[in-house]
Amino acid sequence: MPDRKLHDDPPKPDIAEARLRQQAIGVRLRHLFDEVVNEPVPDEFLSILKNADERNRGGA
Repeated sequence: MPDRKLHDDPPKPDIAEARLRQQAIGVRLRHLFDEVVNEPVPDEFLSILKNADERNRGGA
């Protein structure tokens, strides 16, 4: 009796389908990045940055 595979390999997507998937992933990543970039910076973090900047100016 010939050896049988327990699990068949999944069908390989053609190049056009793979490109469409990559494009969709890219669109979603850009959208997510834009959302993060446009979020406001918390006041507490701005205060920390301001204090650090003032210390650097005073030490230079």
